[in-house]
Amino acid sequence: MNRTQWASVTAVVLALLFAGGAVTVASADRDKAPATPTAESADAGFARDMAVHHQQAVEMSFIVRDRTKDEDVRRLAYDIANTQANQRGMMLGWLDLWGLPKVQSGVEPMTWMDMGGMAAGGEDGELMPGMATRADLDRLREASGRDAEVLYLKLMTAHHKGGIHMAQGCVERCVPGVERDLAQGMVDAQESEIKLMADMLRQRGA
Repeated sequence: MNRTQWASVTAVVLALLFAGGAVTVASADRDKAPATPTAESADAGFARDMAVHHQQAVEMSFIVRDRTKDEDVRRLAYDIANTQANQRGMMLGWLDLWGLPKVQSGVEPMTWMDMGGMAAGGEDGELMPGMATRADLDRLREASGRDAEVLYLKLMTAHHKGGIHMAQGCVERCVPGVERDLAQGMVDAQESEIKLMADMLRQRGA
């Protein structure tokens, strides 16, 4: 099994485990269940911000699938898009379950990590650590072949590093349970994918 296949299998297994864990916790003794998170909690903040962060990863992955015929990059892009779309759905579902808004008006991203002022984007559109700017996305849409592959791998590496920083923040701040477990799974899976992307960049002389 090569590293791309291993990363794909790992992501799917983690997603299934976390989905199963959500069902288990939902059916647990209510007296032992944590109180519903508030809109200002780390749990809600992480779910809101990471849903936005994941959406861009999905967008970039679909862009590169149309800009290259390289099967390794297309397979990685599909794995990332599929995994992060599923995780995004889980996080938005939790917000619905908690009766909390998916967008909190007047609150800057990353406030739950005490980084509100640092995370705000400028004219280029960057919102949170690791996120690509609008200019970056335009460059990716205009690139093709090896250029698109290298740019995508570099942008996604930075994106994963920012995502790991956010997920680690949830591991440290969120209430113990399925969301914190999901965050730890993101850290583990994305660290593995960063290593894979480093190998793919070296293979392309970048």
